[in-house]
Amino acid sequence: MAQYDYIIIGAGSAGCVLANRLSDDPQTRVLLLEAGGPDNSPMIHIPAGYSHTIKDPKINWLYKTEPTPGTKDRVHVWPRGKVLGGSSSINGLLYIRGQSQDYDGWRQMGNTGWGWDDVLPYFKKSENQQHGADDFHGVEGPLTVTDATESNPISDAVVEAGVQAGLPRNPDPNGASQEGIGYYQLTVRKGKRVSAAIAYLRPAMKRQNLVVETHALANHIVFRGRRAVGVSYRQNDQELEARASKEIILCGGAVNSPQLLQLSGVGAGEHLRTHGIETVHHLPGVGENLQDHFIAGLLYRVITKGSLNERSRGWPLVKEIAKWALTRRGLLTMSPAHVFAFAKSRPDLETPDIQFCILPGTLDSDKFLSEGKFELEREPGLTLAPIVLHPESRGSIRISSPSPLDHPAIEPNYLDSPRDQQVIVAGLKWGRTIANQSALDAVLGHEVSPGPEAKTDEHLLEFSQKAGSTIYHPVGTCSMGPSSDPMAVVDHELRVHGISHLRVIDASVMPRIVSGNTNAPTIMIAEKAADMILKAAS
Repeated sequence: MAQYDYIIIGAGSAGCVLANRLSDDPQTRVLLLEAGGPDNSPMIHIPAGYSHTIKDPKINWLYKTEPTPGTKDRVHVWPRGKVLGGSSSINGLLYIRGQSQDYDGWRQMGNTGWGWDDVLPYFKKSENQQHGADDFHGVEGPLTVTDATESNPISDAVVEAGVQAGLPRNPDPNGASQEGIGYYQLTVRKGKRVSAAIAYLRPAMKRQNLVVETHALANHIVFRGRRAVGVSYRQNDQELEARASKEIILCGGAVNSPQLLQLSGVGAGEHLRTHGIETVHHLPGVGENLQDHFIAGLLYRVITKGSLNERSRGWPLVKEIAKWALTRRGLLTMSPAHVFAFAKSRPDLETPDIQFCILPGTLDSDKFLSEGKFELEREPGLTLAPIVLHPESRGSIRISSPSPLDHPAIEPNYLDSPRDQQVIVAGLKWGRTIANQSALDAVLGHEVSPGPEAKTDEHLLEFSQKAGSTIYHPVGTCSMGPSSDPMAVVDHELRVHGISHLRVIDASVMPRIVSGNTNAPTIMIAEKAADMILKAAS
């Protein structure tokens, strides 16, 4: 039985950070377990390869939700990375931190040390910002953050239209203010994806004291009483076990972390008993408090040159492939969104509650909704897609059997809250306001979806329920909070309540979802947690 100081379960964004930081001391023995394989698919490293990785079962869990009443009982596909780098190896590469109020809110909920002033140093520590260091950005971190290499005349016109519609022109949504419109930055370096595996894990894998095991699916955490002492896992048809003298660190993400806790006997006792699992510790919040960002898209035809649709097939695509191979620029460096906008659904709000993903192209909606595929249409188009930033709807993730091979039951409860319904409708109206500005008069043709017949709030809501979906940001299922909160799973140092030598460190610990994409915040959480662990061990 192999012995280590730390065992990290899951080589996703957080796990890669922790493997790097904890193994920096050559005397510390670290084991990193990953259920997926190595990140050797070329589609991982080509930025636009997300359109393939998002549906590749070899590197993707491809979860499916239960039928969701708020979206007409539809089932939603949930891609999650099953590979070194986790979801950072298959995501859309967008670098967004959220609002300072998000983190101040965490602190106000009783999570000492998680306010904006506490977490900003860790964002800066992780970052290598193209524009240099300042009060908000760092340049010495492993995670490269750069501007898109591809400009686009349609995107330029959208930014001008957003300004005409009343949004501030914003060069940096990760700076002093998030509100406004501008161009997304990406986790890309020299035309290639910078996943957490590239940024953090690969440099650390040269160390003799770090062992990385792939295709190693954790069965359960091993306890001695209420102390976590090891991990049982399956690899190459063998049942193996490893022990940790200091800590077990669970980094499975919002789906796998609560699933493994429940399989290990930590969760709501009544639910565990229905699956024949002995309760080690009754912790009813495990798998609850699920939050996700919901998106719906306005699609337009364009009447000028420049949409990605025209360049994504035939000889134009061949030219783009050659361009990327020779220069690491062009279409293949694009993310699924080029322009951002952060807006308020009501003028009296302090901060934006709507985020836009804007792309000078349009997806095949039917394939996206039914199969989760990112496939551009043949006709040129523009997408203006609003996201509900602060969802009130809450869902759950619960095991469906005592086997780690069986996917858990995912209940996202999208648009369950009337407030969420109001915000998505307001977002679609905002999108139409932008589209109706004079800067786009020479660019846009007709609205394809939902179409001009969708005139009322009721029409727009029904469209959202029929055509909206996830933007792949599940969080909250091992929520951070004080012991006085009966639904909290971990404390402010991410230690599991009622269990010793076990932490959860990933997006599942967010008590409330951040105002934007979740990858950069997850990396920040792991950077901060690494310091906590090292301090506790010293």
